[in-house]
Amino acid sequence: TFGLKSINQFNMSNLIGKAAPQFTLFDTDKNPVSLSELKGKNVVVLFFPLAFTGVCTTELCNIRDNIGMYNATNATVLGISVDSLFALGKFKEEQKLNFPLLSDFNKAAATAFDVLYDTFPAFEMQGVSKRAAFVIDKEGVVQYEEVCATPGDLPNFEAIQTTLNTLN
Repeated sequence: TFGLKSINQFNMSNLIGKAAPQFTLFDTDKNPVSLSELKGKNVVVLFFPLAFTGVCTTELCNIRDNIGMYNATNATVLGISVDSLFALGKFKEEQKLNFPLLSDFNKAAATAFDVLYDTFPAFEMQGVSKRAAFVIDKEGVVQYEEVCATPGDLPNFEAIQTTLNTLN
């Protein structure tokens, strides 16, 4: 389990209480997925920097292994990165992930949620999303927001689950 972090460790974009930015992205089966189509369900949106990297694999496998807790709160989990849908498809297959991965190759969703690095700390790559977690309620309002201070930090899964429990 992961302990609570002090609020100053997070870059807060202050979306809590506001309508979530809308997006339509392609999943690994080449189907468009729109946030607006998920109204009536709680949604966990997880931005992660890059497929096939250590911390991202740890994060998404934690969700995979605990998917029952998310299902029990009527939550749809969406993993989003700037990787191509083809790379994400291979990553999803290799890790046996049981929730959709969406390609934000054009960086529209990460830009809308304000979670893009100007320059990713490793390898000076530009246009990589930060590790971030958002819980969006059935009405499309952001109820939880966490933007990790560094790509090596994991989101607070306990806080995400607590937020989901309060929504049901």
